[in-house]
Amino acid sequence: MTKQKEVTTVVIDFHTHIFPQKIVERTISFLETQCGEKARLSGTCDALLASMEEAGISRSIVLPVVTKPSQFDSINRFAMEVTEKTDGRLLSFGGIHPACDHLKERLQTLKRNGLIGIKLHPDYQETCFDDPGYLQILDYASELGLIISVHAGLDPGYPDFVHATPSRIRDVIHQVHPQRLVLAHMGGYMRWNEVEECLNEEDVWLDTAACFTKIPDEQFLRIVKAHGQDRILFATDSPWAGQKEFVQHFQILDLPEHAKEDILWKNAEKLLKSA
Repeated sequence: MTKQKEVTTVVIDFHTHIFPQKIVERTISFLETQCGEKARLSGTCDALLASMEEAGISRSIVLPVVTKPSQFDSINRFAMEVTEKTDGRLLSFGGIHPACDHLKERLQTLKRNGLIGIKLHPDYQETCFDDPGYLQILDYASELGLIISVHAGLDPGYPDFVHATPSRIRDVIHQVHPQRLVLAHMGGYMRWNEVEECLNEEDVWLDTAACFTKIPDEQFLRIVKAHGQDRILFATDSPWAGQKEFVQHFQILDLPEHAKEDILWKNAEKLLKSA
């Protein structure tokens, strides 16, 4: 009998969401209604940790979204608490809104408080990605060495207008030249033809959040090949996707084992250590 090749169980999920206990139920309920999708988890810290255990995921990056400037302090306080409480197994980035005042000082505060990255969500922040506030954030965050994760492409909650299309993102990249920029959803959720046209040559990372079963496997593999396996980050978008299911789907893709290791954790580890 031929011995089956053992697959790696080291995985870093570069895109997850959780919420404070006092607002988690109403937040998940609101988002389910807004997006027309059912969450796979309850949205709590404990639920995500249990999901990681089942999926064989060693670390998850938590990405909080500041939907209005007044949330800056409370959301980033929660982010620091999550990382400390879980000893970094849940590693939370910070959040910032492009309409916040004193953008540079706020980013310096995040860096000083140990947050190594930020999350931007142009749709839920109702701001186009080429807004002057975003340009300043990208510039300042790059100067500080922060990782910048950005929602890219369609968001089901905002189906009528895409605030960060791949072509708009490309134009911003050429204008600001941000460092450590991670484009969620393989560069543009449900806009993958445009990703292939606009982003394959750009110096950015792409994460796989919410992509599997939505993007054809052939197109996913084509983007990986064109963009480079060293710039792809495994991610799920939990609680909106199942971590175990995403790991299983990824493992059966037609990629060499060394490429799978790069995408599952090595690329993420290298990026995290650079911040």
